[in-house]
Amino acid sequence: MTIAKVFGFLFLLLAVYCGVDPFKHSAISQFPDFEAYKVDMPSWSTVPTDKDHLNLLQNSEIKFLNQVQGPESVTFDPHGRGIYTGVADGRILFWDGQRWTDFAYTSNNRTGVCDHKPSPLSYLPNEHICGRPLGLRFNKKTGDLYIADAYFGLMKVGPEGGLATSLTTEAEGTPLGFTNDLDIDDEGNVYFTDSSTKYQRRNFMQLVFSSEDSGRLLKYNPTTKETTVLVANLQFPNGVSISKDGSFLVFCEGAIGRLRKYWLKGEKAGTSEVLAILPGFPDNIRRNEDGDFWVAVHCRRNYYTYICALYPKLRTFLLKLPIPAKIQYLLHIGGRLHGVVVKYSPEGKLLQILEDSEGKVIKAVSEVEEKDGKLWMGSVLMPFVGVYTLA
Repeated sequence: MTIAKVFGFLFLLLAVYCGVDPFKHSAISQFPDFEAYKVDMPSWSTVPTDKDHLNLLQNSEIKFLNQVQGPESVTFDPHGRGIYTGVADGRILFWDGQRWTDFAYTSNNRTGVCDHKPSPLSYLPNEHICGRPLGLRFNKKTGDLYIADAYFGLMKVGPEGGLATSLTTEAEGTPLGFTNDLDIDDEGNVYFTDSSTKYQRRNFMQLVFSSEDSGRLLKYNPTTKETTVLVANLQFPNGVSISKDGSFLVFCEGAIGRLRKYWLKGEKAGTSEVLAILPGFPDNIRRNEDGDFWVAVHCRRNYYTYICALYPKLRTFLLKLPIPAKIQYLLHIGGRLHGVVVKYSPEGKLLQILEDSEGKVIKAVSEVEEKDGKLWMGSVLMPFVGVYTLA
């Protein structure tokens, strides 16, 4: 038998193994309906290559280590107090300057499964019971805290905290599947993202692998109590932030790795356009006082993920190999966690990039909140809050 025939036979065996997955070792073995979607990627040459060669995020201060698990979103109330953050066990905590106190929670069924666990990911199996508060925003006029809970939808709690009340769990007849981030305009309208109607947050890795397009940008009207779909068929939409003048909002397209501008006012109202191509996979967006946008980038995009995005059949084949989901995930993020934050102007110009490419200090960032010359960085994966002092 020739070498070519031997390799051909081995490849055939591998193909059969991947097709059958007899030992259920693959990253998608528990998802029989898994389907990989093509991502309409921009040209590789347009993906920003700008880098922070000084790795300035390594100068960040690590605060509250092991006191908070997975602080995804960080915010301050209308009086400047805080921080407030949602953590992996479903609570929203408040730092009063001396200690953490429970401020609010989204589930009234906080049984023993919500008790302390060693890491943020340890809570994943029970998130649908305990709740998982993601995006947080205060209404500056009323003092109410609005919450995007991944499982319980859009919620609100008063200035005194407590059990949050549900505002909406569906949009135009389709239930929310993965409520992610939000912002509020001056009239009290809430703009928020539903990252997927197919995959819940506890299966976020499979959503990343699939890039399926059931995500939506939504609007909740507090007067009519109606929730409408502004943009549909999105691949993992995530962060949302309204411009300083209120004429548009910016939201992230996670799978594609770009920012989109959706016009709220003017001649273009109701339309959207690409604002910027990002260097990697985005999470939340937060506007600063100058009107610029800080974007948390989960990790840089590499050429492996770029090719996988373009060719869903290849991606499915690779995902059927006997390689666990966590290893596949590491391949997609370049082998290790590494924090990146970028700042864009309202016109989409890249103004600043800060990173820790080695993941020595800031391993992952889910949100960047600028306040009083400092960047407060939350992470859904880490047990701390990072603080970077701007020059």
